[in-house]
Amino acid sequence: MKHKQPDNVHLSNDGNAVTIIDQTLLPNEIKNLNLRNAEELFEALYMLRIRGAPAIGIYAAYAIYILARQLPITDYPSFAENVEKYAKYLDSARPTAVNLSKQLNRMVACMKRHSESPIPTILEAMQSEANQIQQEDIEMCLAISEHGLSLIRDGFGIMTHCNAGPLATSLYGTGLGPILLGHERGMTLRVFCNETRPLLQGARLTTYELSKAGVDCTLICDNMASIVMKEGKIDAIFVGCDRVARNGDVANKIGTSGVAILAKHYGIPFYVCCPSSTIDLDCETGAEIEIEQRPPDEIKSLFFEKPMAPNAVKCYNPAFDVTDNNLITAIITENSILRQPFSFS
Repeated sequence: MKHKQPDNVHLSNDGNAVTIIDQTLLPNEIKNLNLRNAEELFEALYMLRIRGAPAIGIYAAYAIYILARQLPITDYPSFAENVEKYAKYLDSARPTAVNLSKQLNRMVACMKRHSESPIPTILEAMQSEANQIQQEDIEMCLAISEHGLSLIRDGFGIMTHCNAGPLATSLYGTGLGPILLGHERGMTLRVFCNETRPLLQGARLTTYELSKAGVDCTLICDNMASIVMKEGKIDAIFVGCDRVARNGDVANKIGTSGVAILAKHYGIPFYVCCPSSTIDLDCETGAEIEIEQRPPDEIKSLFFEKPMAPNAVKCYNPAFDVTDNNLITAIITENSILRQPFSFS
């Protein structure tokens, strides 16, 4: 997996759309979508056609630029008002991942810095800012991968949860970055991928990326994590995350906290890989993180030929959970490996 321009999210060739790979169709179909209007840009976020905290941030930057470019407005006050409305609209699609709001705010701030300029000049600045956000993510992924690789030895068995590879970021990824970089450098690694119910990101996306890269990977159901750890197959666990609170509590895909509890019981290091932009200094603890609630059909019928539960049964379907900081061995950012006690400022 050599350095190249990311293909999971970028501007279309004509610059009038955001192009993404529809991740809901993987691994069976690779389909590119060119998204132009506000409704389809929102829908792609909400339906997880684009997902992964860093990738969501990159996507949002390009999306707000595309929408700003379409505005038939020449006066700055009206232009700014409409751009901010679009930013709030897109931000409402996924409330848990902090990168979405951070990068939208960054794009709005870029617009405001150029408020005295003509609209075409503002648009050029916004495009440049979005490109910079993606370039920073590429560099961030490689830095996280290098730091994480220092914690891995040849022959390690590693467990993953959800998907934190190139599809969720740019190039190497966060949680998968150390694995892909280690494999690229000739290390022999065995990876056990939790399927990650109910949306199966581990099964559909992580095994797809690892298999494509030639990494030895084994798919397991989420409820098999304990026995795999007990049998001594796991030397370390690497995950990504969507938000880090000031005290080091971490929000990640549902099921992550359970994996961390098991890891603590079996004495296995539990590592969280994330860009520093995922650290939310305005959030004191994980208790303040809004947890996105998803539709019940994701549990009952999404990946089944027929519904697997009575039609009237209630479902509780949180998309994320919070892993307490005392369960985390280290948080790996592009800047360093951070260990207990966690305190961000």
